[in-house]
Amino acid sequence: MPEVQYITTKEAAKKWGITQRRVLALCEEDRIPGLARLGNMWIIPSHAPKPADGRSLRYTSGHTAEIHPFVKWAGGKGGTLPELRKAYPPQLGRSIKKYAEPFVGGGAVLFDVLSRYELSEVFICDSNPQLMNAYRCIRDHADTLIHRLKKLEKSYLSLSSQGRKAFYYEKRERFNGLSRPATIEAAALFVFLNRTCFNGLYRVNGKGRFNVPMGAYKNPTICDAKNLYRLSDALQGVTLCCGDYRQAEQFIDEKTFVYFDPPYRPLSTTSSFTSYTQGGFDDEAQRQLAEFFRRMDRKGAALALSNSDPKNSDEHDSFFDELYSGYNITRIQAARSINSKSAGRGKISELLITNY
Repeated sequence: MPEVQYITTKEAAKKWGITQRRVLALCEEDRIPGLARLGNMWIIPSHAPKPADGRSLRYTSGHTAEIHPFVKWAGGKGGTLPELRKAYPPQLGRSIKKYAEPFVGGGAVLFDVLSRYELSEVFICDSNPQLMNAYRCIRDHADTLIHRLKKLEKSYLSLSSQGRKAFYYEKRERFNGLSRPATIEAAALFVFLNRTCFNGLYRVNGKGRFNVPMGAYKNPTICDAKNLYRLSDALQGVTLCCGDYRQAEQFIDEKTFVYFDPPYRPLSTTSSFTSYTQGGFDDEAQRQLAEFFRRMDRKGAALALSNSDPKNSDEHDSFFDELYSGYNITRIQAARSINSKSAGRGKISELLITNY
């Protein structure tokens, strides 16, 4: 029997006409017969055929998403996604070929849209610099980021409860002390802290320092390599922006679907989870956003916006009903998942506002 000849992932990528990142994803998914390891490097039999692509491709419509957000995020839309999906504009993927999400957060809607519709351009933005750095590193440096996360996961899970606590606070201090926050190390620590902190909450104090205590997860998934590679593929060609939502204005036109998911208006004085970055998002900021919404409506874009329903706590509070008067306002059921008390969790009403 002749000796098997092996090639590198780079050589396989050239042979199969795909990116090296995609070959690495296939290796992580164990989809290549005869695959082997040489130290830390994958090697592939030279005669191995290119595996059939079973992904939900960005440019293939009608498939169920196989990708999910890489972070837990307060106000994340995973629970309400089925209802939101029903409300996508019917022209999406046809006359509407562009998508913008100016408050991207965890990206549940973004990744659902990417996996289902044919799009020509995508723009995402968020004011949280650490979040957008993580998106950038997943898109551009997935291999290195995954390598770092695997090391963090292995180290953390091997420790006792006390050892994990010390490790967590050491990494939190390191994260807060980085002189260059826009790095792969910062992205890895960001994901690590998110997956191991209390309730997956991202919160900073007045000095901009991440201050969430450690969570109590027994076996947290810190590095989901398969998902991260799929996310990296999905983000190729996506324009990333860190800053104010108004930066999306030049991108938005009559061929764009825009989904707004801003920091929610608190239902009470104790329910505010808007401190994802320094500063806040008060009622005046909500009014300014509504004016931006109306301006984008005049440009002909298809618009959808989510926010809290004040009537959950005060049936006479018509803040958003008045602010978005003239638009379609639907109340949908959503799970309140981030609350320090179990009594504060459960189903509540949220608003979905559209101009179509």
